[in-house]
Amino acid sequence: MASPSTDKWLSAALDYIPSWIELQLRASGQPACAVAIAFKDRIVLEQAFGIADLSTGEKLTPRHRFRVASHSKSFTAAGVMKLRERGKLKLDDPIGDTVAKLNSSIGRATIGQVLSHSAGITRDGRDVGQYDGRRSYLTAKEVLADLAPGPTIDPNSRFKYSNHGFALLGLMIESIVNEPFKDWIKREIVDAAGLKETIPDTPIPKGVPFARGHSAKLLLGERVVFPGDYSENAIAPAGGFIATASDLCRYFAQLSPRATQSVLSVPSRREMIRRHWRNAHTAAEEYYGLGIISGAIKGWEWFGHGGGLPGYISRTAVVPEQDLTIAILTNDSNGWAGPWVDGGIHILREFSQRGPPTRRVRDWTGRWWGLDGPGDYIPLGNKVLVANPQAWNPFLNASETEVTGRDNARVSLDNGYGNQGEAIARRRNKAGKVTEIIYAGYKLLPEEAVAKEVRKRYRLVGSGRTTQASPKKRREDRP
Repeated sequence: MASPSTDKWLSAALDYIPSWIELQLRASGQPACAVAIAFKDRIVLEQAFGIADLSTGEKLTPRHRFRVASHSKSFTAAGVMKLRERGKLKLDDPIGDTVAKLNSSIGRATIGQVLSHSAGITRDGRDVGQYDGRRSYLTAKEVLADLAPGPTIDPNSRFKYSNHGFALLGLMIESIVNEPFKDWIKREIVDAAGLKETIPDTPIPKGVPFARGHSAKLLLGERVVFPGDYSENAIAPAGGFIATASDLCRYFAQLSPRATQSVLSVPSRREMIRRHWRNAHTAAEEYYGLGIISGAIKGWEWFGHGGGLPGYISRTAVVPEQDLTIAILTNDSNGWAGPWVDGGIHILREFSQRGPPTRRVRDWTGRWWGLDGPGDYIPLGNKVLVANPQAWNPFLNASETEVTGRDNARVSLDNGYGNQGEAIARRRNKAGKVTEIIYAGYKLLPEEAVAKEVRKRYRLVGSGRTTQASPKKRREDRP
């Protein structure tokens, strides 16, 4: 359980995150999003927004499964580490010792190099039509044929991501355990972790709700549905897994060295999340371990993974020092799962740093709209922050407000283009309900009130008419 102090700020953050995600989904126009957050081993938030299948209008629920793509690598890596714990392999073993008929150069690559994407192996082979729906996913024979020419760059020279490399790890596991990869990984990792809503690949069990993927709008001006019910065959160890947001939270939380229960020993977990390679040629400071991505956001270090397939984008991150895990799944080819997880971490960090609101400011809360969009009034500590829910980090450059009376405040901190020192006032109706905020002279109202006002005043694009009647009299200056 959380400590009393953590309970207070975490509860406040969990109240805000769904409101922020819901507006982000509306702003992006994406079909749907599922979000889950865990504290230690306990799911403290799970919520779904939008439509699971635009062709049928089916509403998304937290029980809908998504294709989670490269999250699969973290499961496969755990399987390799489990075999290592059992003395079945060493990370320094050449992978050619257990997989026959490999190119000699690839065969000399160590298991650890393949796990950390530093074996120099082709990313997806000579024909990646499976990702465009032009062909089926590769068989083991086809994967080995793609690997026949050898590495594409020198092994152990840099981080170079490879789905084929993890397919090779799946073949290695099968050779060691003498059992199909999907059966073994389901029993030894998925089931052992207590996951009830995760499978290594299709077929999807009958009656299980499944979120369909969707294309972006850019190509056709509208979306098409990607069924997502194919098998990834030999590529499943790299990208075949299907899960819910809550199950991803449960699983990745177990990979933290701080977790009290896990499918792996603490040394194995530490080795997985250790930074083996930095991702080169990118502005983001991210690292890769053994089936695990890691980085930091404003001092909060995280580890996890992401995934992308046609129609699906997903991401999970663990902040081990805070015992927090967040997973976000989207069913759109341009899904914002990555920025939303980052935004969720920013929100959690802000609430953690500032603490729960004091009694003086706690009722200064709500979403208020102007012509240019909404602002979220969020009481934290003894201040009220005015956040931008349209931003991926709603607290970026947020102004601070000092409450001076029941319905009066002032802008106590703002940037140079803002309203430093200016007055804020709340206005109430006869029943005592706050109906508007005057922020440095700007009138802010509930969404419905602003929408009604704008419809009256301006032309709706594409309507062919003006929603506002012309004034009865209009003075015109004539020469």
